[in-house]
Amino acid sequence: MLNPTFPDGAPNWVDLGTPDLDGATAFYGGLFGWELVPGGPEVGGYGMFTLDGNTVGGVMTVPEEQSASAWSLYFRATDADDTVELVARAGGRSAFEPMDVLDHGRMGGFLDPAGAYFGVWQPRQNPGLGVIQQPGSLLWAELYTPDVPAAARFFGEVFGWKTDALKVEGTDYVYTTVHPAGTGSELSFGGLVTMGDVPAEAARGPHWMPYFAVEDVEATVAAARTLGGAEALPAMEVPGVGTMANVTDPFGAVFAVMKPQPRQ
Repeated sequence: MLNPTFPDGAPNWVDLGTPDLDGATAFYGGLFGWELVPGGPEVGGYGMFTLDGNTVGGVMTVPEEQSASAWSLYFRATDADDTVELVARAGGRSAFEPMDVLDHGRMGGFLDPAGAYFGVWQPRQNPGLGVIQQPGSLLWAELYTPDVPAAARFFGEVFGWKTDALKVEGTDYVYTTVHPAGTGSELSFGGLVTMGDVPAEAARGPHWMPYFAVEDVEATVAAARTLGGAEALPAMEVPGVGTMANVTDPFGAVFAVMKPQPRQ
């Protein structure tokens, strides 16, 4: 799972672009207990979602005509500017050039060759997320892509990621997990999924999706419905892994919730 030391190439930030900041705050506050720390004009109104005083992600208002509401994942980079060249060399492209965010860090946005958006966060004063793996915080990351081997090659060239083939217990399905360079599979933080294997997600095109930890998946999905969200993929139990479901917030941003099984 996620490593709180955030080695290079590991997820260290997640944020939400939404057309309705107040509505999103009400939804995620009701679902996970998050509170909003508003951002000032010096950061373009970019705010922080917190849980018990710890940052669980960022949030910004994005007009509907500009972009669809979505969650975005960011991976740690020692030098965000170097990532520009690495991405281009591997066949991707920049969505926006790296920029300083006050003295907090440096951020850049990119598209992989299939068109999936991801970002990098080069930490300075802000090392990244303040809490992970706890209920209501980031637990896992998943890429839906048309070509898993091609995605593995791309991110391997950009971040040095290593992959492992995980056979799902009781099935013939093989899930590709990823972990940072210089670490072992015990620090896997995400997986690569062929879009066609999950039709509900294939319709959204290539994309990264965050998983947030919860105590009870079915209760969380029910609460999301009550708060105006919807179930995007029904709850399912994966032997040896845990129970998970995909959820859409009231404005169309998709994410997953998961209760992991205790690690053996």
